[in-house]
Amino acid sequence: MLSGDIDPSEPLRGAGASTPYAPAVTFSRRELDRILGLYGRMVAAGEWRDYAIDFLKDRAVFSIFRRSAEVPIYRVEKNPRLARRQGAYSVISATGLIMRRGHELERVLAVLDNPKLAIVN
Repeated sequence: MLSGDIDPSEPLRGAGASTPYAPAVTFSRRELDRILGLYGRMVAAGEWRDYAIDFLKDRAVFSIFRRSAEVPIYRVEKNPRLARRQGAYSVISATGLIMRRGHELERVLAVLDNPKLAIVN
């Protein structure tokens, strides 16, 4: 390797960066199991059809779609910065309304797990 070459195994550093690499926030295996369990039930019921997972620097986002070409109808977000205040987990609707926020994923996902009410004659 020449003196001016960059070693591909080294992390990239920006100008003035003090840390070599900032890892993204991710969902744990247990969290993904719970989210995908709910997702599977809703797909079987015909309510949801597609999902996307984004691991960003400050939060992890599980987006739920009714059809793949639309905006997400719900987003399940994990934001560790809010863990001590309102809770790291939140469910956000397509309009940006925070439907539920909390410290426990089970309780936050319960807002999506409830059956819809129907009017019966």
